[in-house]
Amino acid sequence: MAQSETKKKSNFFGDIYAELKKVTWLSWSEALRLTALVLGISIVVGLVLGGIDYGFSALINKVFIGG
Repeated sequence: MAQSETKKKSNFFGDIYAELKKVTWLSWSEALRLTALVLGISIVVGLVLGGIDYGFSALINKVFIGG
């Protein structure tokens, strides 16, 4: 590997490290709270969409299959 490529990679990772030091990271409790919120909303949306799917499937079965 050429010396300039090594310098570029070193500079690249150094820049990444410098940028990550500027990030304002969430606290542990905030991360847990937001994770729980995302999971809760995902479960609710999944249940609603599952209910709609079940309802349409039953409707299609009654109308077209006669069951």
